[in-house]
Amino acid sequence: MRVPSTFDINELKALLAYQYHPKAVKILNHGDILIERSEKTGRVRFLYINGKLVASIRASDGFLLFSLEGAKLFLSLVPPPSMRVVIMPKVIPFIAEGRSVFSKHVLQADEGIRSGDEVFVVTPDDELVAVGRAVLSGLEMEKMKRGVAVRTRKGINSLKRKTG
Repeated sequence: MRVPSTFDINELKALLAYQYHPKAVKILNHGDILIERSEKTGRVRFLYINGKLVASIRASDGFLLFSLEGAKLFLSLVPPPSMRVVIMPKVIPFIAEGRSVFSKHVLQADEGIRSGDEVFVVTPDDELVAVGRAVLSGLEMEKMKRGVAVRTRKGINSLKRKTG
């Protein structure tokens, strides 16, 4: 891990603004920033703030993926409905374990969400439940009543699940 250069910071700011929201760049003003580079390619792979992993950059497409810690930071800095999918309270325990979100359980979704975007699954009170990839656009999530809306990458309780 090392301190990022000005170029690295500008690259991360551009990624955050393009992929999530212009206000998401505030995350980089929130403490000591460290990056970890790939040994083979030299590209930035991980972003740490105050020693905690906040985001990783997917090698296949260069998208920035927030960890649960980074998602909480994003939600505290960027006002709703940006990149949020609000779900029904009755399905929160299942989604928190890492299950997919079905469109019939979506109460509200940011209209700016496109299929393939990284999104934050939240309660009606804007508390983080999971992070994942949108399968449908925000408008489709609200209108459709069948099918998967978000493929959950990690739920807040997914680490607590017993294995074996």
